[in-house]
Amino acid sequence: MADSQTFVFPGPQRTVTIEFCDRVRILIHDPRLHRASWVQTELFLTFPPPTIGAITLVPLNSDDTAGRFRVWVSIPGTEEPLLVWDRKSEGGFPELKVLKQRIRDHLQPGKSLGHSDK
Repeated sequence: MADSQTFVFPGPQRTVTIEFCDRVRILIHDPRLHRASWVQTELFLTFPPPTIGAITLVPLNSDDTAGRFRVWVSIPGTEEPLLVWDRKSEGGFPELKVLKQRIRDHLQPGKSLGHSDK
């Protein structure tokens, strides 16, 4: 049996936080799936650990957060998380290609994203 006294918290790591309106869903594969869940999966496939150590989904469900979709990047040693996408100020949801490019520019400048760079 494992001794929980020996467990160590993962420590500081680069993270992505996705704030999203809980009412917004996509119909690509499953009408119950949130766009944020799909984006989370795609980002982990493109930026596996340790490039991104964690992706946190923050569902929101109030009148003042209606339609929200924001993506933040946090890098240990920097003071504030960096906002890389806001649906309302950008005029819509991000194309995955563009979102990956913006995140790459903060976490791995110069990394090729293959077809996502074309």
